[in-house]
Amino acid sequence: MFIYKFGGTSVGMPERMHKVSGLITADKESKIVVLSAVSGTTNSLVEIGELLLSRKQDEAKSKVASLKKHYKDFIEGLFSTVEGKQKGVEIIEKYFAEINALALIPDFNQGNNKTILAYGEILSTNLFHQYLLESGISNILLPALDFMTIDQDGEPEIEEISKKLKKILSDSPGELYITQGFICRNHEGKTDNLQRGGSDYTASIIGAAIHADEVQIWTDIDGMHNNDPRIVENTFPIRELTFDEAAELAYFGAKILHPSSILPAQKYGIPVRLKSTIDHEAPGTVISNISGDVDVKAIAAKGGITAIKIKSTRMLLAHGFLRRIFEIFEKYKTSIDMITTSEVAVSVTIDQPRFLDQIVEELNHFGVVEIDQNQTIICIVGSMVSAKKGVLKRIFTSVSDIPVRMVSYGGSKNNISMLIDSGYTSEILKALNKGLFE
Repeated sequence: MFIYKFGGTSVGMPERMHKVSGLITADKESKIVVLSAVSGTTNSLVEIGELLLSRKQDEAKSKVASLKKHYKDFIEGLFSTVEGKQKGVEIIEKYFAEINALALIPDFNQGNNKTILAYGEILSTNLFHQYLLESGISNILLPALDFMTIDQDGEPEIEEISKKLKKILSDSPGELYITQGFICRNHEGKTDNLQRGGSDYTASIIGAAIHADEVQIWTDIDGMHNNDPRIVENTFPIRELTFDEAAELAYFGAKILHPSSILPAQKYGIPVRLKSTIDHEAPGTVISNISGDVDVKAIAAKGGITAIKIKSTRMLLAHGFLRRIFEIFEKYKTSIDMITTSEVAVSVTIDQPRFLDQIVEELNHFGVVEIDQNQTIICIVGSMVSAKKGVLKRIFTSVSDIPVRMVSYGGSKNNISMLIDSGYTSEILKALNKGLFE
């Protein structure tokens, strides 16, 4: 069994759904296909929910009507037969009636809001399921709310999901199944959503739950590239990555993948392949537990970073100093990306400056605090990159003309990170590309 996931842009127009149909029927392998909402739908539903929470029902109803019209136009292009279009109309009428019913709730709350958000994926999968039937392609619709559950901490209940899903597959045998990404039920049995990675996360959870042969995530990019193609010319897709390498790249700026979305697949050793809907013949990027021999595989950049330096002569040999520093960041639920220390100073970086003023105010009790904003973390990822001879020399030779604020080396065997002023981002990415790949 293979898991195929397609995002919102891949099903964002009728002709793209037609193409997805061809991709999932190109071979005879059994598949569970995970779909996101049609592009733009989730944003519209978010707006509708916010209006209802603000008790602006008339504005919300107007947006619901506008979204419904979009779907009526959508089914005209999706279906080719009178019967198919009629089925499409029935789907639209059914689910928009339910959305309008939610919009009439006087004390509309966050729970109702999560229910409304689920209709994006419900609409896309029901329409696609019906389109496949119109095309003579046998398939079974698997409602995610029948098996996808999270515990009170928001974590997927893999073992429970596995039991439910395997029973459903056994009771309704087939070769092709269609299900929703993103949506689930929480520990109270209410409609909820997967916060981390959305539909990618769903595909990874399903892959882990049924021990799939492979999870394939289809986008409009032919895999994870060795550098940012928007800035650097002649980048190329990486053929193989380990789960740890992929997570590092995703966390530090590679937009193709959410850093947490492949954790279930990693835990159960299920390979994840990144494929392109535009060039479906391209092999893409395979993420697994197998590491190749290439030392440096890719470079990623994460902007919007703030550097905080705390300098204090009291730090020298002071027991518990770092603990007290980190407790401040924990208090304000602010994660730290990089850290460097010296005898009298510690520097850290954060990517969420929401509580920066409060953090700085408390840090001032420990010494002199310096803030550098508009910083970027440059991440160099590869197989044992921090342990390979000569790699560090090649990196610093490449960036010898660019000022580097911080370096993190040795914290991860797969990653060397540097902090620079964001104004140098384009220059350093090009310089590293030349020094490491050309």
